[in-house]
Amino acid sequence: MDTLILPWVNAQTMSLFLDTVARRHAHEFIVMVMDRAGWHVAGDLVVPENMRLLFLPPYSPELNPAEHLWKALREACFANTVVASMDAVESALVSGLRDMEQNQHRTQSLTGFDWITSISLNAI
Repeated sequence: MDTLILPWVNAQTMSLFLDTVARRHAHEFIVMVMDRAGWHVAGDLVVPENMRLLFLPPYSPELNPAEHLWKALREACFANTVVASMDAVESALVSGLRDMEQNQHRTQSLTGFDWITSISLNAI
């Protein structure tokens, strides 16, 4: 699981995220499943060579694996909680993301990706 917490979303920050994931998995071919948010389909989005984007059908949030992760994060980290600042929101988010990253089985079960294996670029 790879995450970045960035101050906004646009094609530039999405390109930064894609580049970060591609570098972290330089010897793998990545198929990234995503919805059609504006910053996901922007003309100036830079997609790394070892990555392909797979877009979900429009108006189908239930198919987006990330939506299941966000729901779990909201329930675990933010439900019935009042926060004093954006720093507190970010701290809770970081804690929840770290927990998901460390609990690979739970994260896989939430996304339905427990059956996916890495593909070496050398095999392609």
